[in-house]
Amino acid sequence: MELIVATSLGGLTAAGIYLVLRLRAFPVILGLTLLSYAVNVFVFATGRLTVGLPPVLNDDASAYTDPLPQALVLTAIVISFGMTAVLVLISLGAFLEAGDDRVNIKDETTGESDA
Repeated sequence: MELIVATSLGGLTAAGIYLVLRLRAFPVILGLTLLSYAVNVFVFATGRLTVGLPPVLNDDASAYTDPLPQALVLTAIVISFGMTAVLVLISLGAFLEAGDDRVNIKDETTGESDA
């Protein structure tokens, strides 16, 4: 199970970095979303990948899972969803104003790029 989680974590990170390095706004947003998913999976995996153990130690259980990473991931999911919505609206406004979603739009008066 750890190999599957590590492989998916690497795939999410690689795809996220690839999309962040694109020159268009919407792939960059998707890349940031994939990177946040990768971080969430990593934080969730730090709470030990066990099945069927209770989140709080009681008299009957000999072991437990750590509930803190689960709470952190739940909070991070809500925050990343809100930030993704804000980024989409900002990039949509820029697309409607400029007519293109490229990050390095060339200035028409000088012919040079902004970057």
